[in-house]
This record gives sequence, C-alpha cells and structure tokens, in this order.
Amino acid sequence: MHSARMKGFIWSHIGWMTSSRNFPTNYKDIRDLAQFPELVFLNRFDLIVPAIFGALLFLFGMMLNWLAPGLGTSGAQIFVWGFFVSTVVLLHGTLFINSLAHVWGNKRFPTGDDSRNNLWLALITLGEGWHNNHHRFMGSARQGFYWWEVDLTYYGLKLLSRLGLIWDLKPVPVSIYQEVREARQGDRVERRQAVENDGQPAA
Repeated sequence: MHSARMKGFIWSHIGWMTSSRNFPTNYKDIRDLAQFPELVFLNRFDLIVPAIFGALLFLFGMMLNWLAPGLGTSGAQIFVWGFFVSTVVLLHGTLFINSLAHVWGNKRFPTGDDSRNNLWLALITLGEGWHNNHHRFMGSARQGFYWWEVDLTYYGLKLLSRLGLIWDLKPVPVSIYQEVREARQGDRVERRQAVENDGQPAA
C-alpha cells in the first residue's frame, strides 16, 4: 500500500493518507485504538490540539516581543516557524518513510517487500529510516538494531523507561541477530567459493 513501486510516488507519499476512503475512521480495522477513549476523541476532534498549539505559539511570540523587544520577534513569526514550517517538515519527513524508504537504501532482511534501511531518512526522522529492520520485526521498540544505526527515538524511550515513565519495551529478539550472523556467514562462504573457482560460481 505504501510502496512507491506499487502505485507511484505521490500515492505512497501522501495520496494514501488523504484518500477519501480513509474517512471516517473504520474502528473495526484498528480495534486496539478503539479501546482508548482519549485516542478516539483526538481522532474525532483532530483540529483541537493543533489549534491550541498554534494559539500558544502565537501568544508565546507576543510575550517574547513584550519581554525582549530587541529580539524583533512577533507572534506571527513564532506561529509561522513553530507551527507551519515545523509541521510541514515533520509531516514530509515522516511520509518519506513510505515513499523513499521503499526505494533507496539497503536491504538487510529478505522481508518479501521492498523496504530499505536508509541512514539519511533515519537522521531526519529520528530513527524511522531503518525501515527494513522495522519490516522484519515490527514489535521492537528500536528500529536501529545495532549501536551504529542511529535511533534517537529509541534513546528517548530508553530514558523514559529508566525514569519509570514507560515500561515493557520490547527488544530485538536474539533470533533476529542470529539470522543476520547466518546470512553473513553464508555470504562469506559464497565469496570464498567464487575466489576458489576463479570468480566462477560453484557448480
């Protein structure tokens, strides 16, 4: 559904989200969300939180201008940068996971789809760019399965866990790491056999 290879870039990037068939929400498809009245409320009245946030940013800009007029800021400036610009950047950064993380990057796992791991998208989205990892094991709290795969969202979750604010973070199963080790060993054996056969694949 979200792959650019299936229905094109525009559909995978934003078309699926703005499609009229997604409205109203079909709670039969997402029974877990329907169990939480606060999420159902936010889904139904989805403009309330952005409106409050935008108003607070505007008031903050006005207060900042009043307290420190030398800064030359205004409520409108803070509102435009803090609300519109940041929302557009965040939205498209997130949507690039659907459109670009199925086209550019590396595949560690043969997941049966075209998901990819992409460092640049991981940096932009605070870890979401390790998309092939995510497709291999969606239940993990971390998407960067290894220490060198930067996953700022996971670091934040670990901090909240240490503070006791959240719990039961699911780790990457040992079997997944074993799968990667076995694949690497298989690749080494194939390369060694290719060298022994003067670059020709073994019969």
